[in-house]
Amino acid sequence: MASLRDLRRRIKSTENMQKITKAMKAVSAAKMRRAQDAVLAARPYSKRIRGVLGRVALASGAVKHPLLAVREPKKVCYVIITADRGLCGGFNGNVIRRVTQELKGAVTEISMITAGRKGYDFFRKRGYNIDGQFIGLGEDIKYHTAQEISSLVIKKYTEAEYDEVYLVYSQFVNVLVQKPVVMKLLPAEPPAEEGQAKEGQAQKVNYIFEPAAEDVLAELLPKYLENAIYQGLLESKAGEQSARMTAMDNATQNASDMISKLTLSMNRARQAAITREISEIVGGAAALE
Repeated sequence: MASLRDLRRRIKSTENMQKITKAMKAVSAAKMRRAQDAVLAARPYSKRIRGVLGRVALASGAVKHPLLAVREPKKVCYVIITADRGLCGGFNGNVIRRVTQELKGAVTEISMITAGRKGYDFFRKRGYNIDGQFIGLGEDIKYHTAQEISSLVIKKYTEAEYDEVYLVYSQFVNVLVQKPVVMKLLPAEPPAEEGQAKEGQAQKVNYIFEPAAEDVLAELLPKYLENAIYQGLLESKAGEQSARMTAMDNATQNASDMISKLTLSMNRARQAAITREISEIVGGAAALE
């Protein structure tokens, strides 16, 4: 059994750790509320631009655009969004696990673009080809970051360095649930707008393009790509803060349980020491009689 000094030391260190996890929980809760507001505010625009892209692409007919070009998938790129830091439970591990599942048995050439240090460190150490890394994104996601990632993706796709591009991120469902999602970015597949879909096809609308359908798509498709990446960054940040808040709450509760167990052990050890001393005093008194 550990000595009283060791038990007191362990209780003190656990209490100090509990204060840290409790403070981190409070900080993460505040950041999570801001991140949640940001992702909920961005969802309507993201949903609308996807619907507009679906209708315009159908109305434009056989108009060709580099981001709509379909090629045999010999070179595939994954844009992977993780956190820069840990202490957020299985948040990063779930995204990385989803990517490894996608790569299992892949016969194509794989490249990656990572946003977040955890994903970059994991795949770099395993020898994957990383064409771009974006680290230190901060707590407030900037649209400029999504533009930089989108520009890199567009450049390599139009130069035929990539045949397909997928976005992997953790979708924010609620405070307790974050779901890893794999979304196909390129070649752009115009989605059907909700409420106007039938058997997976968007409702065709007759548009008059000015100056031309090619020019409209040239503006719309990069915006769609930027918005999809930006939405993924926002979803990931909200999920990260929620996961960290939950992890720190669990750590605080575990610290309380550990303190209770250590305190019980300390009291038992102290009681045993007192009982032993009393027995020694009684035994000594009996020996003197």
